[in-house]
Amino acid sequence: MAKAYLDKLNELIEELDLEYEVVLGWEVRHFFSGAALYVNGTICASWSPVGLAFKLPGQEVESLISRGLAKPLKYFPGGHIKKEYALFENPAENKAGQWKKYFMKAARLA
Repeated sequence: MAKAYLDKLNELIEELDLEYEVVLGWEVRHFFSGAALYVNGTICASWSPVGLAFKLPGQEVESLISRGLAKPLKYFPGGHIKKEYALFENPAENKAGQWKKYFMKAARLA
């Protein structure tokens, strides 16, 4: 299952031309049952069965969640909420371009 998310994340990064914009050392690796984008060895985004998640400034995460645009990130039912991560469920239902700003912000935080 992780391979499917690894492929999806790599395809999205390629479609958004992030490999040309995130010039810092970055790589995509398996992460639990999904895949994660690491910049400078720090995870900043992931795509897993729960959705597409980005590490963003805390205030922005709170705003996205309070407006109903994102949810708190928990990788497992009953697991801890990952602070400073915004989770977007069903990311494939949205246009790819919507995610670019979040990738860029997350990469800058790494």
